Amino acid sequence: MPPTHTLTHLLLLFFAVEAHSPATGVAAELPTFGEAPAFRNGRECRNPAHRDSVIHIAMTLDATYLRGSVAGVFSVLQHASCPENVVFHFIAATHRRPELRRIVTATFPYLSFHLYHFDANLVRGKISYSIRRALDQPLNYARMYLADLLPATVRRIIYFDSDLIVVDDVAKLWSIDLHARVLGAPEYCHANFTNYFTHRFWSNPTYAASFKRRDACYFNTGVMVIDLWKWREGRYTEKLETWMRIQKRNRIYELGSLPPFLLVFAGDVERVEHRWNQHGLGGDNLEGLCRDLHPGPVSLLHWSGKGKPWLRIDSKKPCQLDSLWAPYDLFRHSPSLFSDS
Repeated sequence: MPPTHTLTHLLLLFFAVEAHSPATGVAAELPTFGEAPAFRNGRECRNPAHRDSVIHIAMTLDATYLRGSVAGVFSVLQHASCPENVVFHFIAATHRRPELRRIVTATFPYLSFHLYHFDANLVRGKISYSIRRALDQPLNYARMYLADLLPATVRRIIYFDSDLIVVDDVAKLWSIDLHARVLGAPEYCHANFTNYFTHRFWSNPTYAASFKRRDACYFNTGVMVIDLWKWREGRYTEKLETWMRIQKRNRIYELGSLPPFLLVFAGDVERVEHRWNQHGLGGDNLEGLCRDLHPGPVSLLHWSGKGKPWLRIDSKKPCQLDSLWAPYDLFRHSPSLFSDS
């Protein structure tokens, strides 16, 4: 048994470390990760210097979901046929962008990426509270502003949430034909569309008429292929913001950034195979219970919902499918303060 003064000192140290949390106004320490292996192009790959050979992917970065973002990037690179042709566009709303840049560079030394600042003030006055706090964070709305954040030379972008892994060649998703549409995503037409909006929405003839003459289906905004040129031409950010302002006044939905996308795009989405978004693995937005895969082939696993695999794994209460996420987890665990080692 250790001397009393030693144990007391350790306890004081422990609580001192705990005090450095976001609640005290002091930024929490960002996680650290092991270095990913280098993934190289095969002979069949075109030179990434050719613009047409590059695949552009956008993701957000923040302290809460950084572990998920890193796993997502790792999964894309591991399964890409031409990994050196993949360019990531990371978006962060925090002042800690230099730290995030160092972490990405140290974890993926060979990665081509750009890091952009998202001004949270763009949406702060337009966000109304939803059923889950994570859905109310300004960075959750950054996907609406990709056309403004990314350079005009980037015509097409794949947007990925930070709680997914790709288990197929992302070039297959990149190469889908959007035809004349702005956005492509897997659609789920069996979902009860009325549940995504309040009674106030459906009882207002003007609002309800938004879906007339549209074969509107639910789609998840965590996986989207977007034509940024058509988005800019159609001023779609402004259209989304219009619904956000209406929501602020009249409370017409409950689910964060998803309903504005449904209001603007549902019924005009280029359908992508369901295999590219096996979503809902995080359960619902309230309890986050374990779920099974949907029937059919799988190219992308998405832990949308409250339950995140890294949190469940760390709490020693993983769901069965969390074991599919674990091999992509590069998180470097710190030794316990009270460990024997």
